[in-house]
Amino acid sequence: MKEIMIAIKKIVTLFIFLGSFFSASSQDNMLNLPDALQKALKNNYGITILKSEREIASLNNNWGTAGRYPTLGLDISSTNNADLLNNSSSNRISGGIGVNWTLFDGFRVNVTKDKLAKLENLAQGRLAVVVENTIQDVILGYYNVLLQKEQLLVLKKVMSLSRDRYEYELMRRELGKSLTYNVLQSKNIYLEDSAAYLNQQVIVRNAKRNLNFVLGVEPETNFQFTESFESDTVDYELGDLLNKMLLSNQTLQNQYINLRLQKDEVKLSKSAMYPSVRLSAGLDNSWSRLNNQGIDPSTSETVTPYGNVTLSYDIFTGGNRKRAIQVARINKEIAAIENEEIKHSLTNQLYNVYDLYNVRKTLLGVAEEGLEAAELNLEIAGKKFKAGAINSFNYRDIQLIYVNAALQKLRATYDLISSNTNLTRLTGGFVNEEEE
Repeated sequence: MKEIMIAIKKIVTLFIFLGSFFSASSQDNMLNLPDALQKALKNNYGITILKSEREIASLNNNWGTAGRYPTLGLDISSTNNADLLNNSSSNRISGGIGVNWTLFDGFRVNVTKDKLAKLENLAQGRLAVVVENTIQDVILGYYNVLLQKEQLLVLKKVMSLSRDRYEYELMRRELGKSLTYNVLQSKNIYLEDSAAYLNQQVIVRNAKRNLNFVLGVEPETNFQFTESFESDTVDYELGDLLNKMLLSNQTLQNQYINLRLQKDEVKLSKSAMYPSVRLSAGLDNSWSRLNNQGIDPSTSETVTPYGNVTLSYDIFTGGNRKRAIQVARINKEIAAIENEEIKHSLTNQLYNVYDLYNVRKTLLGVAEEGLEAAELNLEIAGKKFKAGAINSFNYRDIQLIYVNAALQKLRATYDLISSNTNLTRLTGGFVNEEEE
């Protein structure tokens, strides 16, 4: 799992910075976990949408959007009039070019630019959350397929033993050493195990289709899964996990950004308490021509440059500015409370997952020992049954004990993988700050 997690982190970095370039799957349709992650990150609809939103936030994050730069405008107009009674006409063409620039607006420009930068970081953080969720879904979906396939092998083995027992009873009846009752009993057990095996085949196909949905490929796509179904039993320190979560958990990082955005809103509200200084400069030019009957046409032209500085300040606004500041401060306090709530919730979740991980690690060891004992017991029971030392009921009970032990071991392995994955996501192990 350590090597897999390292590969996962490399894939996430490539996806975020290199876009949608991913290597194609091999011709034999082999699928390991890194390849599955590549496909999912490439085809996920939510990731594609959030990448576009991140691009929009990046485009908006510039000084022009914040209002730092002046605006330049050009106006041209033509006015034509005719007096039918006096048989006269006039033509006027005017044009002007002007610059408008806000020199000072209560530090609003700087605060707005900081806000735009935080919005871009927040868009990146939202994308990272979806990437994390997708990675977790792929890991659990991939290993769920392996789990169901391993369970299928267990049921196939039990079905094979039941078939051998049924054939053995048939042979003994032909030799006159077994009763029809024993044959029918063994046949019923064989049919029961066959039904369980067939049902498990359906579960395997469903697990594959569910994984294909997460990967964004066609439901009928058939992959050959190359990963082994096993889990590392890593010893974690709760203190280290807690520090990593507080530093790298993406949901918490996004909430930190939200809190800073609310602080910027307070600053923006305070900027309304300052006067504003604006500069306007330009050049106006007009040309006119007047035609009167019996008189030579007359023309005129004017060129008027101008430059103005305007200082404006709202002396009284009905208390709207103070109320806006108060509302912004309340929203900041709400964001701080939500931040503490999320931190508390994640900490509680981490404690639960950590405790569950340790329990599942112990349960896996118990399940492995139980399976070893059940396998040995099944082997001995098979020999005793053929030797007539135990009856069919005892043999069937031992078979069921083996089935339960094998399935319990497989489930314990998957549960440990799930807990390990949850710990990795909570502590920001999929998309951490250094990789971003």
